[in-house]
Amino acid sequence: MTAAPPRRPSAFSVALTALAVLLLYLAVPNIGTVIRAARADGAPGVFTPVRLSCVQHPGHESCFWSGEFRSDDGTIVRQDVEMYGSDRYTNREGEQVPAVDIGLAHRVYGPGGSNEWVFTALLLLAGLAILVKLYGGAVRGLLARPERVPG
Repeated sequence: MTAAPPRRPSAFSVALTALAVLLLYLAVPNIGTVIRAARADGAPGVFTPVRLSCVQHPGHESCFWSGEFRSDDGTIVRQDVEMYGSDRYTNREGEQVPAVDIGLAHRVYGPGGSNEWVFTALLLLAGLAILVKLYGGAVRGLLARPERVPG
């Protein structure tokens, strides 16, 4: 009995595989960063808002504060950093607020952390779900195949 030749993947399967790989490519490198941001795991300090930047969109406005971060021990001083989650009404120019530097080049976070992990988790789950849907049966089939003993 000869084994059937392997089926060629459809163009749709190839496109879905590429999409899954793209989603994983976007999500996996950010896992450490979003975990640190969610936990506000970094150098504590203060953020001093200097400049409010706003963009008008149809139906709403999106704003953020940028300014200076200074760690509590004085070893980290960074200019022109953005405070994640800030908007027009969360800060006032020159009024220091608690912040945490998790190591990103141009962003600091409040002591409560962030919810950025949700988007990264959704990308990761979507990529994995696509791969499991496409290839899960084949993997299970390979794992369930009994070993053949040469004889």
